[in-house]
Amino acid sequence: MTKLFLILHVLAAILAVGPVAVAASMFPKVLRDALAGPGDAAPVTTLRTLHRICRVYAGAAIAVVVFGFLTASSMGVLGSVWLITSIALTFVAAVILILLVLPRQEVALEAVAGAKAVAAGAGAGAGAGEGDVAVDGAPGAAGSTGEADGAGPGDGPGAVRLDARTSAQLAMFTGVFNLLWATVTVLMIVRPGSTTGG
Repeated sequence: MTKLFLILHVLAAILAVGPVAVAASMFPKVLRDALAGPGDAAPVTTLRTLHRICRVYAGAAIAVVVFGFLTASSMGVLGSVWLITSIALTFVAAVILILLVLPRQEVALEAVAGAKAVAAGAGAGAGAGEGDVAVDGAPGAAGSTGEADGAGPGDGPGAVRLDARTSAQLAMFTGVFNLLWATVTVLMIVRPGSTTGG
C-alpha cells in the first residue's frame, strides 16, 4: 500500500499543485497587460481562466495532503523532522495562497472587468463619469490615482486601489508560494536518513 499511496501522492502534487503554480505565476503578467489596455477583452478572459484554475486546483490540492499523510503513516515516518518541516511549509504555502493570492486575484479581476465595461459603455470622446471603475495608469482612467469602486466583496466605493503595485504584490506572493512548494519537493526527494538523502 505504501507504493500506491506514494504514487497517488506524487500524481496529486503534479496534477493539482502544478497548475496552480503555473496559473498563479502567469496572472501578474496578464494583469499588467489588462491594466495597459482596459478596453481589451482578451486579458480579462485570460485572467478569469487563470483565477478559475487557481481556485479549482487549490481545492484539489487537498488530495496531496491526504495521500501524503497516508504515505508517511505507512512508512512510519510521521515523527520525522523533515516531514514535520514539510508539513509546516505546506501550511504556510496554503495560507499564502488562500489569504494573499486568491483574494487579490479576485479583486483585480473584478476591477479590470469593471474597467472594461466602463470603456465599452463609454461613447467616443466620453470621459470616465462618476461611479466608473478607474484603473491607475490605464488609458482613459479618471486620473492617476483612480480606484476600483466595489471591486472587492464587502468593500465600499473607492476601497480598492488597482495599479502596477497590485501586479507586483501578486508576483511576490506567488513567488513565495512557489518557493515554498519547491522546498517541500526537495525535502520529499532528498530526505535526511533515506536512501536518497546521502
